[in-house]
Amino acid sequence: MTRLRVLEPGPLTTVQDQGRPGHAALGVALSGALDPAALRLANRIVGNPEAAAGLELTLGGLLVHCDEPCVLAATGAPVVVRVDAAEPRAYGSGCAVPVPRGAIVRVEAPVAGLRSWVAVRGGLDVPMLLGSAATDLLAGFGSPLAAGDALAVGPEPADPVPALDQAPVSVPAAGPLEVRAVLGPHDDWFDEDAAVLLAGGWQVDERSNRVGLRLHGASVARRPEAVDRELASAAMVPGAVQVPPGGQPVVFLADHPVTGGYPVLACVLADDLPLLAQAVPGQTVRFRSVSGPPLPGARAAGR
Repeated sequence: MTRLRVLEPGPLTTVQDQGRPGHAALGVALSGALDPAALRLANRIVGNPEAAAGLELTLGGLLVHCDEPCVLAATGAPVVVRVDAAEPRAYGSGCAVPVPRGAIVRVEAPVAGLRSWVAVRGGLDVPMLLGSAATDLLAGFGSPLAAGDALAVGPEPADPVPALDQAPVSVPAAGPLEVRAVLGPHDDWFDEDAAVLLAGGWQVDERSNRVGLRLHGASVARRPEAVDRELASAAMVPGAVQVPPGGQPVVFLADHPVTGGYPVLACVLADDLPLLAQAVPGQTVRFRSVSGPPLPGARAAGR
């Protein structure tokens, strides 16, 4: 059995797959890759089923030893993948990377954006919880990789590695990000019908993580009659823009709590959440109001 031995985990590397939908009643969030499409693409490049477990890297920095030959691919924020073997090679994102027995692989920090996903042919053979291998940092399901960890790789897939030289690579924007959001359900709690949220840019706080994207900027003030109002705990979904008493919004991401007691001013559309997965501290985020259902698409259907 092929094993990957972690020599350096980088700032934050976790095992992720497509998450565990349908368990909110048990207090379990969806979790899974913050950009599910990026992980699916990485799996397709190496011939895996799309749902196979892979790695989510924050700011790269992963260094692993491969005890047997393997094939891997990186997607998401573009990175350089260096294979230190008898003939050292460097590869980019979006291609199948052949790794010989005994080689050391380094995934460098991305040239833009924040998070990358790495799939290994065969998928990661790790323990499952409620049908998923996803690491949920808030719930404590699994934990970030640490030096010395060994990851087993699953059996050879039935499908071959596709005859593909290079998959399309999208470079995350370094400038302001605009995401679409549906106002509500508690926008009537706030002054000027939530105009403050939509009027200007919000800066990404360095305390942001997989639980939520913290933003800072002009305070979103409650209407006078809502200042002392209490909200019963309500269900939360990925993309919910919750506003604590301090007036600084938090956009919930994959490891969000399944309930919350602060009003929700808006909900970011599911298709735009991968943009927020690449938002770096200090980057500007702008919201654009759109019409449509507030729940974030098909991924919330099982909730």
